[in-house]
Amino acid sequence: MKKLATVAAVVTLSASAAFAGGYSAPMVEAEPIVVEESSSSNAGLIVPALLLLGVIAAASSDS
Repeated sequence: MKKLATVAAVVTLSASAAFAGGYSAPMVEAEPIVVEESSSSNAGLIVPALLLLGVIAAASSDS
């Protein structure tokens, strides 16, 4: 009976020492996300070019 009480006391004392530091969440640093946009050099020129062609066609049909 004395051995059982000794083992229980040792287990109780060692269990409290195991949690003495508490829990600290790990620090995770997120890497920045770089978004690369596709470069399309003609995308900005299509609409003005079509408008210019429309004006030229309208001007040539009036005369």
